[in-house]
Amino acid sequence: MPAPRASTALSRFTVLDLTRIRSGPTAVRQLADWGANVIKIEPPASAGDDGSPGGGSRDGSDFQNLHRNKRGITLDLKNPKGLAVFKTLAAKADVVVENFRPDVKNRLGIDYESLKAINPRIVYASISGFGQDGPYAKRPGFDQIAQGMGGLMSITGLPGQGPVRVGIPVADLSAGLFCAMGIMTALLEREVSGEGQWVQTSLLQAQIFMLDFQAARWLVEKDVPKQAGNNHPTAIPTGVFKTSDGHINIATTGGKIWERFAHAIEAPELLQHADYTTAKGRSQNRNALNAAIEQATLRKTCAEWIRILNDAGVPCGPIYAMDEVFADEQVKHLKMAKDLPPNGPARQLVGQPFSLSRTPSEFVARPPKMGEQTDEVLAEFGFRGDEIAALKQDKVID
Repeated sequence: MPAPRASTALSRFTVLDLTRIRSGPTAVRQLADWGANVIKIEPPASAGDDGSPGGGSRDGSDFQNLHRNKRGITLDLKNPKGLAVFKTLAAKADVVVENFRPDVKNRLGIDYESLKAINPRIVYASISGFGQDGPYAKRPGFDQIAQGMGGLMSITGLPGQGPVRVGIPVADLSAGLFCAMGIMTALLEREVSGEGQWVQTSLLQAQIFMLDFQAARWLVEKDVPKQAGNNHPTAIPTGVFKTSDGHINIATTGGKIWERFAHAIEAPELLQHADYTTAKGRSQNRNALNAAIEQATLRKTCAEWIRILNDAGVPCGPIYAMDEVFADEQVKHLKMAKDLPPNGPARQLVGQPFSLSRTPSEFVARPPKMGEQTDEVLAEFGFRGDEIAALKQDKVID
């Protein structure tokens, strides 16, 4: 019986997943959630290495969220027989994804050139900390290190606070997403050339790219951005404002929205104030303007202001704790919390952030137990029962 697929969108592709921790599993999750035949490969227990898959306990929320919609096998890549098995799989696969340190794949003999020799159509994807070569290539990568070196911590936090990390592993996550995008780009190009290629990204590259306009401010204008706290660095006034019962975000970009906002908070005098009549003036006098705005926002509750400002066409929104995020009616409507299949404890995980009208993504499989589908997968790749039994006897697989 064919393994269930999360979608028909990518169901024609087979992916060998050698990834661990977070950036690599994030990349592969994108492929698995859109229907690719993902085979998660981990060292057998007999190899004396649990593979350090990351995501904490296999039953924990993090691991479950990273590894749904995959099947799992064990395989000792350090054993010559295990390497031979892997190459048999790679000869028929479409994609291999790894996030080892750059030299590990070469030592194991599973680098791109080695696999290309047996499957010229293979798309090989690598995520590293700092790149596959260069002066830092051999350094171990970690999200917070990339946040610091990539400039993000210097622009996060309150002015004068000192560097502050972002509350999610943004370098890991963005590197994974960019890797998935690179894989899809290479697969599309393969339809023209018939050849695969090596997709490379790193935490450092991803983090710098995510700086976007902040990085461009330096490259184009030689302006070094600073910490701005909750204030938007260029759209003013935009930030966090106190209300009578909490805080809300308000964003005013452009003169028309600024005018609507001033009338909505019943402070039309701000429009005539000499310091605030131009965007430049509002920027130069931001602190005084924010204080004047807060005098108005303190008069009503968060809910009242959100209704008033949205009715006036002024972008605004609540500032939620995590439980409030998933209680919001729009979040429920978007189905960002999705149920896992019913063959286990009731559990919800975070759904995909985009949809396709004809080939939706579903949760069809819980994350695999270690080696759960080893026999099944090897049989699909042509291994006979006696060959699988011999591999177990030799401790190549569990």
